Amino acid sequence: MGTVFSFDVRGGEPAAVQSALREAVVQLRRVDEVFSTYREHSQISRLADGELTVDECDPEVAEVLGLCAEAERLSDGWFSTRYEGRLDPTGLVKGWSTERAARLLAAAGASGVSVNGGGDVQLYGVPGPHRPWRVGVADPLRPGSLAAVVSAAGADELAVATSGTAERGTHIVDPRTGKSAVTDLVAVTVVGPSLTWADAWATAAFAMGSRQALDWLESLPDVEALLITAGNEVRCTGGLAQRLG
Repeated sequence: MGTVFSFDVRGGEPAAVQSALREAVVQLRRVDEVFSTYREHSQISRLADGELTVDECDPEVAEVLGLCAEAERLSDGWFSTRYEGRLDPTGLVKGWSTERAARLLAAAGASGVSVNGGGDVQLYGVPGPHRPWRVGVADPLRPGSLAAVVSAAGADELAVATSGTAERGTHIVDPRTGKSAVTDLVAVTVVGPSLTWADAWATAAFAMGSRQALDWLESLPDVEALLITAGNEVRCTGGLAQRLG
């Protein structure tokens, strides 16, 4: 997927966890083979070219496209699977595949799981007794610094996803114009139980701009967010403070 994945896995029976870890890596590689828009012969590329139907693709393709359709509906079209006129579900795929890998490890008996897919993180359990997972949120305006630290204290599962310009430059498209999204934002970090949705919501919110995005994010259940503008204004949803520490 053009990025780095890392795993931090605690506890559980070693053989079972190691087996699950190997399977998680196989799954992630398979996701890249199926969903990459850079591979001419991937299923998603062939689907976009009309060479395959959804029914002829792996079942995961229909699953992901269904999730994308729901994300588009709930974001009033700000999340989109179209990029330069072509089918492109990658705004959701990375979060979905990272969450799926983390869930596989948790199901194998690991007491603490952290899977980081290119800076987007899915957490389960705890890393140790009386110690929650903590995730640093990079400051897009001050390289090497943190804008915040998110704590998973009290949560059995938590996800943190960021969309912005710091790592990949301008790459998010305004679905209403088909061109690069021009907003006052440089980063949106979304916190919630599921990385599938946190990833999609961060992408949609960035395209909206800070004013509309903040109101919309406040309306979503079990979601908190941190928005940073190019003018170094920091805007947060009402419950985010409870997740910082």
